Amino acid sequence: MSQPRARALIFDLLGDYVRVGGGEIRLKALVTLGEELGISSATMRVTVARMREEGWLDVRREGRESIYSLTRKTLRLLDEGRQRIFRGDPPPWSGEWSMVIYTVPESDRPTREQLRRDLAWLGFGPLAAATWVSPHPLLDQVADVAAALPNARLELVTMRAADIASDRSIAARCWDLEGLNAEYATFIRNLRLALPVYRLPMAGSEAFASRIKLINDYRHFPYRDPGLPPELQPPGWLGEQARKLFLQAHELLVPTGQKYYESVVGASLGNHDDERATAAAPLRSSA
Repeated sequence: MSQPRARALIFDLLGDYVRVGGGEIRLKALVTLGEELGISSATMRVTVARMREEGWLDVRREGRESIYSLTRKTLRLLDEGRQRIFRGDPPPWSGEWSMVIYTVPESDRPTREQLRRDLAWLGFGPLAAATWVSPHPLLDQVADVAAALPNARLELVTMRAADIASDRSIAARCWDLEGLNAEYATFIRNLRLALPVYRLPMAGSEAFASRIKLINDYRHFPYRDPGLPPELQPPGWLGEQARKLFLQAHELLVPTGQKYYESVVGASLGNHDDERATAAAPLRSSA
């Protein structure tokens, strides 16, 4: 498995810690936490500066300290990601498919590619070149996407297949379920080896880093797995087993990892308070 990129790890840190811990963090704390993830100080500083330029982060100054906060764009992304990653049990399937049939002028390739990315992001799969489907009621979300793409003309349809065999055939055509299941098997095998370690007392920094890397290993699955209802899952489907194992592992790492995160954030606040107190001392003594 390739090493995760610094940018991806930073987004995981923002989503699993910063988002639920107040929405802002000092650069000093980011640097310390990044080092536990194998991100050097220089790489952290360059990456967060670029993320700010791209609108993912806001920054304000407090003395010599830079304090980064999450923008609305980032909050939306992280909240949606968290909802997918930590989703509950799927509801019963109605037997209906959401279908999107679209046309885009041949000359407008950017719109066509953006629409396909948006549909894939929502969990649709391509039944044909310009026909995408999902077993979930997502047409309202597609309509919101289409509003931002005026050159795309969409037909939004709710449909039923002739029988369950046809439903399963549609699912097999739209997604690489065999390849995804093989990746689930690898994830489950590796996580089962790690679980006994997670159950032992761990150093706070180790629990923190393990929790971020666990998120990083798992989070691509909810964006590639359409969340098929049991009726449509192929024999031996491992998606639900992987999800439950992930949630179990994450829960084991939360308490110790959270304490470490809070200690680092608290230390950055304490150091800053010390600096302000030192700077203010001469004023108090001369009063």
